[in-house]
Amino acid sequence: MTSLFTRAAPRALGSGARLSARRAGPRSARSPPFHFQRGLATPAEQPRLRLGSVAPNFKAKTTHGDIDFHDFIGNSWTILFSHPADFTPVCTTELGAFAKLKNEFEKRNVKMIGLSANDLGSHEKWIEDINELSKTNLQFPIIADAERQVAFLYDMVDQQDLDNIDEKGIAFTIRSVFVIDPSKKIRLTMMYPASTGRNTSEVLRVIDSLQTGDKKGVTTPIDWQVGDDVIVPPSVSTPDAKKKFGDVREMKPYLRFVKI
Repeated sequence: MTSLFTRAAPRALGSGARLSARRAGPRSARSPPFHFQRGLATPAEQPRLRLGSVAPNFKAKTTHGDIDFHDFIGNSWTILFSHPADFTPVCTTELGAFAKLKNEFEKRNVKMIGLSANDLGSHEKWIEDINELSKTNLQFPIIADAERQVAFLYDMVDQQDLDNIDEKGIAFTIRSVFVIDPSKKIRLTMMYPASTGRNTSEVLRVIDSLQTGDKKGVTTPIDWQVGDDVIVPPSVSTPDAKKKFGDVREMKPYLRFVKI
């Protein structure tokens, strides 16, 4: 079945996200058809965003201008994270906290881009509140997604709101986090209900784990932090691990720790 998204979506978009979903490679039968209700696009079939799959590309309006998402990623790691709405309490605390960690993310070659289900005018005014309340200077772009185009593309929606969409007219976005590597692959996802704020330290921790694993060929144990021992993957023999890392602390044949 051919997707209706790129053909019909431009008529449904106002000042929010103008995007076209461009998956890697040619369009396939898996591309989700979209139904239109009250001028808003809702997916008939949700695309599957598995770890290791290419992050769907899109074009959108942001507080930093129009973007092509894959061009925005470039050769960097990227965090895409969504928020239910502007001028809401939990979202305001989250954006302020991420803004304060700008230098930490830059040290890791990570770009941040937020998404909130409002238009650009609302975003600009909301950023003023975030900066005032958090004593910060928010510098990463926020996608305008009033019609939930990116939210549906990335499945950032709550089933309860989808079930009640006839009453509400539109579904709210949940708190989703996508960590995407420079090859545009989805490496990690986190999803939170609207009532629960995220943990910025955990986002940094998992990025450190992913980058360490890619560079050193290791895995990381529970509650791992930078500087802690790491784990030798089962695919690496103990003699090879000793050649590569030096001392190997073997707890069990399948559980071996090393320092890096």
